[in-house]
Amino acid sequence: REFIIGGERISPYMVFSNTHDGSGAVKTALTPIRVVCNNTLNLALRTAKRSWSMIHTGDISGKIEEAKNTLLLADEYMTALGQEFENLRKIKLSEKQVLDYIKSLLPMEENYSLLQKRGVEKLRADMKMRYFDAPDLKDVGNNGYRFVNAVSDFATHSTPRRKTANYKENIFARTADGNPMIDRAYQLVKAA
Repeated sequence: REFIIGGERISPYMVFSNTHDGSGAVKTALTPIRVVCNNTLNLALRTAKRSWSMIHTGDISGKIEEAKNTLLLADEYMTALGQEFENLRKIKLSEKQVLDYIKSLLPMEENYSLLQKRGVEKLRADMKMRYFDAPDLKDVGNNGYRFVNAVSDFATHSTPRRKTANYKENIFARTADGNPMIDRAYQLVKAA
């Protein structure tokens, strides 16, 4: 079912992944989507579990019970996520903080070539645009919630500079497992 959190529709999805040969674990993750723009907002919350995995061996009945309980915990996660969104909205960010966070997320090393530096500047400009100019965030205010959404949009919707044959699958895997850039943005804002 959809949740209304802070006046926005958030849809929780369960993502299942499995190897075809049984060599890896079955993984399940709750991946909330902000409906208006399809940003994934799967924050790693301390107060609620959002993922579960099991290997293909051992006590299967116990694992089935654990999987069932994980599915039932979706409401708990969504409730905690709603509370965290409200906490993020209360964290006011100055323009300087946002620009500093963007530099932290997209660092530029001194030994980068001119071409690499231009690439980083282009990525930074893209992330700035997503924070300052995104029409779906214009009424959100300058706060942590807006920043996490802008980073989520950047991390999950940007076209990579080099498109590999499986870049979409890589984005999906990072979304299901927890995107490191979104997690880092969340940590930066929480430390503000």
